[in-house]
Amino acid sequence: MAIETRSVDANGLAFIADCAGAGDTVALLLHGFPESRLSWRRQLPALASLGWRAVAPDLRGYGESSRPLGKPAYRIERLVEDVAALFEALGAKRRVLIGHDWGGAIAWHAALQGVPLDGLVILNAPHPARFRQELKTWDQRRRSWYMAFFLLPWLPEAMLTWRDGEALVRGLERQSRHFPPELLRTMRRNVTLPGAATAMLNYYRANILRMRQAPADIAKIDVPTLLIWGEDDAYLSPELASGNEEVVTNLTVRRLPGISHWVQQDAPDAVNATSAEWARGQGLA
Repeated sequence: MAIETRSVDANGLAFIADCAGAGDTVALLLHGFPESRLSWRRQLPALASLGWRAVAPDLRGYGESSRPLGKPAYRIERLVEDVAALFEALGAKRRVLIGHDWGGAIAWHAALQGVPLDGLVILNAPHPARFRQELKTWDQRRRSWYMAFFLLPWLPEAMLTWRDGEALVRGLERQSRHFPPELLRTMRRNVTLPGAATAMLNYYRANILRMRQAPADIAKIDVPTLLIWGEDDAYLSPELASGNEEVVTNLTVRRLPGISHWVQQDAPDAVNATSAEWARGQGLA
């Protein structure tokens, strides 16, 4: 199925998005750090085949989408506003929100903050309450060291943009053999655009300390939720895929042994098949 690229105006910003399919069920796919809308190239046609309109934007600050200045522009509240505004701009009647990494964090918070959703699919991104619990362990603290590094001034930007993004790409290639050259070139180009590295890092700088200090008594999520977890994740403990039944009432968990944090790159067929089976079981397709 063909993928087309278009601009979507929402929340006062312009989002460049790859789109496939048609219909009034919109699946909105949110990529993570340091990726792009191309991260979902294998999912868009598969989701469109369910009768959905699948839309994968470059998030604010990334690629060709608008890049507002200043750390406050990247607070989680603003990112959730983008989700609600994009669904509205796309004319969605039914709304399925899909997110990986930071996109998954945004998706969790969208559900927690009451954005109307009919389905939620999360790939290797912890529920905020579970993440705070797991951060009490030395294992997760060790895995999360890079977050503290990203809070430093200028040095993370220097690392990400060194030799036109070479260090970034080499780091990704060490973790997964499944990043295609086109995606690596896009990420390398994106991080070297003016102001882009700072915008991408502002996701961490604007939110990490605030999210770690948030209250633990978060309301349960009632939206039907699918959690797909690559268990060979260098950044997130496999324990984070457990215990979510306490915070999500309608939860399906699919663990993928031997799959890295970059789950839709490593196991696109498994992600697509699991998502389709879950969607049909929930009456969404």
